[in-house]
Amino acid sequence: MRQTPSGGARHGTAAADSGLMSIGTVLNVLRDEFPEVTISKIRFLESEGLIEPQRTPSGYRKFSAGDVERLARVLRMQRDHYLPLKVIREYLDAVERGEAVQLPVLGRQRDGEAVPAPRQAPSAARIGRAELLAAAGIEDADLQEWESYGLVTPLEDGLYDSEAVTVAALVSELGRFGIEPRHLRVMKAAADREAGLVDQVVAPLKRHRNPQTRAHAEDRTKELAALTVKLHAALVQTALGVRLP
Repeated sequence: MRQTPSGGARHGTAAADSGLMSIGTVLNVLRDEFPEVTISKIRFLESEGLIEPQRTPSGYRKFSAGDVERLARVLRMQRDHYLPLKVIREYLDAVERGEAVQLPVLGRQRDGEAVPAPRQAPSAARIGRAELLAAAGIEDADLQEWESYGLVTPLEDGLYDSEAVTVAALVSELGRFGIEPRHLRVMKAAADREAGLVDQVVAPLKRHRNPQTRAHAEDRTKELAALTVKLHAALVQTALGVRLP
């Protein structure tokens, strides 16, 4: 457990301390630099030990400025270097202990042989198969299985979009609870239907003769995607009878 500057444990600290932020506020702060970040992503990083926000007596998360900065560093290292979360956690913990450590270089062991890091960092928009495996901390056999169920799909050139890292990490995390990839086909089907609905709405904008109107289609797509994700989350919470902090 990381310690506060005064040496006390982070958990159990009074959430009324000045400067603490709710998870919604943290999301708004981070989205300026990381527009794709979600509350689920923040919770996932917490479950992986990357951050340890304080909790109110009722269980709500409260984040300090240091928590937010650490979150931003984690997201940058994922986006720019595609490092596994375990490596990121170990690196940041060493930095906080005051150790002189260098930023790890992407690479992993597979079948007894080291897979070298790329000469140049992959772009944030597209990554190769090796980078995806390293970023998600999974084996090639796992990825092949997930691809067979359509959970992760390569682009036409064989590369993957950056969101594939998030999908792979979440599929791996769900696996810890006994939820197998085959169980997730229903979620993939639901996502495809939701995407189809959004496409129907923005299709007239995409076909418009005015270039500005066509450009506006992308903004509208992002806006509708965000709304459908929020609705989906709310419906799942309602169905389960839970309220996530």
